[in-house]
Amino acid sequence: MVRKRAINAGNFKSIMEKKKLQIWLPLLLSIAMIIGMFLGFRMRDGLPGKSFFYTEKRRPLQEVLDIISRKYVDSVNMDKLGDTAIIAMLHQLDPHSSYIPAQDLDMVNEDINGNFFGVGIEYNIFFDTMHVINVFKDGPAFKAGIKIGDKILKAGDSSYVGKQLTGELVRKTLRGPLGSPVKLGVLRDGKKLDISIDRGVIPIYSMEAAYMMNATTGFIRLNKFTKQTYKEFMTALESLKKQGLKKLILDIRGNGGGVMDEAVEIADEFLPGDKLITYTEGVHNKKKEYRCRRQGQFETGELVVLADEGSASASEILLGALQDWDRATIIGRRSFGKGLVQEQFELSDGSALRLTVAKYYTPVGRSIQRSYANGGKAYFAEVTNRYNDGSMLSQDSIKNDSTKRYLTHAGKKIFGGGGISPDIFVAADTGRLDTITTRLYYKGLISDFGYLYILSNPATAAAYKNAQQFTRGFNFSETDWTYFSQLAARDSIHVNKISEKEKAFITKTLKASIARQMFRTEGFYEVMNADDKGVMKALEILK
Repeated sequence: MVRKRAINAGNFKSIMEKKKLQIWLPLLLSIAMIIGMFLGFRMRDGLPGKSFFYTEKRRPLQEVLDIISRKYVDSVNMDKLGDTAIIAMLHQLDPHSSYIPAQDLDMVNEDINGNFFGVGIEYNIFFDTMHVINVFKDGPAFKAGIKIGDKILKAGDSSYVGKQLTGELVRKTLRGPLGSPVKLGVLRDGKKLDISIDRGVIPIYSMEAAYMMNATTGFIRLNKFTKQTYKEFMTALESLKKQGLKKLILDIRGNGGGVMDEAVEIADEFLPGDKLITYTEGVHNKKKEYRCRRQGQFETGELVVLADEGSASASEILLGALQDWDRATIIGRRSFGKGLVQEQFELSDGSALRLTVAKYYTPVGRSIQRSYANGGKAYFAEVTNRYNDGSMLSQDSIKNDSTKRYLTHAGKKIFGGGGISPDIFVAADTGRLDTITTRLYYKGLISDFGYLYILSNPATAAAYKNAQQFTRGFNFSETDWTYFSQLAARDSIHVNKISEKEKAFITKTLKASIARQMFRTEGFYEVMNADDKGVMKALEILK
């Protein structure tokens, strides 16, 4: 009997201890969780001031921003102030590291990706009204029945009529999520229509023209390097080869670069074996080589590349590889001189930092990056100064860095440290720099003329089947010149006072504007190339 009591007493004690543990256990677990979250937060990313093991003090920049936020006499937009601080820091690095605010990031990424979500039209604003000047074939607007010449009066709830109409408003209302609808109010032949369009994928083409100039010579023009450029290039190259391509003129004048990998892929199509195309290297980035990986589709055909002071970055990677291996003849003027590689880092607020992380080098070891020791303003002004110091007008005035000499594979002397100098120099066309011409471009009168002309002369559009026929058969008449003079006079530009040389240049460009309206950019370049100095020199070399 006594023993039974002892057992019961022992059980009672055990039960009480378990109850105490049940009461305290949730509290202990909560404390452990809080400690774990605190340690995890302090250790995340290993960033200064956030790591549990990081002992460095907070940077003065963050301290100053915090003090301003808490103590400044007036209210302050801290996001804008922070953006300004970031931009000021980047100005101390190099001219190409940049900060991209959240509101601009989508547009920047669209240019890199080579597409966006929209309706698929080209437009311009005439007399405070938006006109459709082109409809992308098989795009959303095309399928919905939008036509060239339609006037867009509204999109959704936004009015498109009046001086408040801006490009930013158009982008905001016409672009949107894939598949989402937008209702347009359209004026056509005096009648108002409501047309609903489901947004689709709209390509941003980097290839502006690809056509055969004669039985064996083809022409391809690239205006940038996006993630779609190599695909576009290969489609064009295969088409030209079927038409008899043996010699190629590749035009990358004004091509400011873009995605480096795309330039490497195109270089691979011209170079045989496993040749080195470029390599990159930086303090925090080990040397990385980019080599040919496959048999190219144009390794043996004759090749000329057109370049100028607007050819930069990825364009210069392509130029450098082809020149170092003596694969192509470079015609034109010295390229921009950008040999820095940027990597884009997404930030927590939706903005991005595009930071220079390495330099790239040509196969023989040239860095074509020119000096930026005097700051960004002087760096970008250097290209304009080339015209003033004569280096865009005379080969003898080109200022190569003679301290950085190299030899191509065949032993030809070349230079680094300031862009790619051409094998054959072609001076800049000074006709487009005259005062009247500059004003016409600034007002958009030359680019707008093609659309207005075709609206007034619909028979012209029906008379020519392709750009080649138009280039050879259409002549700009004095009646046409009078019509243009009247349009220019509305903006107080009097073109009848210009020189014959300037008139000849403007007349050719107006004809090209008409060709662009009829046959898109390929038509424009067929007309412009007919007497383009660089193209003429390329054809002479290829003969």
